[in-house]
Amino acid sequence: MNSAVRTIKIDREVSSGDFRSAMRHLTGGVSVITVGQGEDINGMTVTSVSSLSVDPPTLIVSVNRNASSWPLLERHGFFGVSILTSDQLDVAERFSGKDGLKGAARFAGARWFTRMTGVPLLAGALAAIDCEVEDIVERHSHAIVIGRVLDMELSSRSAALAYWQGQYVSIDQNEDAIKLAEVSVPARAKSDIAIPKRRS
Repeated sequence: MNSAVRTIKIDREVSSGDFRSAMRHLTGGVSVITVGQGEDINGMTVTSVSSLSVDPPTLIVSVNRNASSWPLLERHGFFGVSILTSDQLDVAERFSGKDGLKGAARFAGARWFTRMTGVPLLAGALAAIDCEVEDIVERHSHAIVIGRVLDMELSSRSAALAYWQGQYVSIDQNEDAIKLAEVSVPARAKSDIAIPKRRS
């Protein structure tokens, strides 16, 4: 079935403030989207990365078309996704535009590498994914970018950086999965759950 844009008549407008408050209840993994090559590079912090398809490996990300990275993404047709670890908060803040940093200045203080597309990928990220733009769907202020995964590098680390209720939080698979299981799963069901062993 093809998607269609429909005009729906509504009696009451949902305010952007109310919608923003509702979306703050979603916990999102924090990633940095990088674009460009050489010295002509830029990037942004997002929580909108999601898998679309496993076969072929494809993901989506929602990008504000007013973002400084948008022209590079449109022009080059490639982008990188670096899923951040819990100790890469400084990277998340730099790429969110904190302290007014723009363009290549956001990449300072971290190690980067490239794969097939030449887009910078963050060394030490939970996953660094090299993507080619497969399609772009523009709606309102944002665009849904569909990226075909061309290459990737995975880390053995397990502590992720997440964003919830307007602040960054750390989620550690080895520590927090155990805590959550202890408080959220009935005792009779715990024996059926494989809980990861703590690393020494």
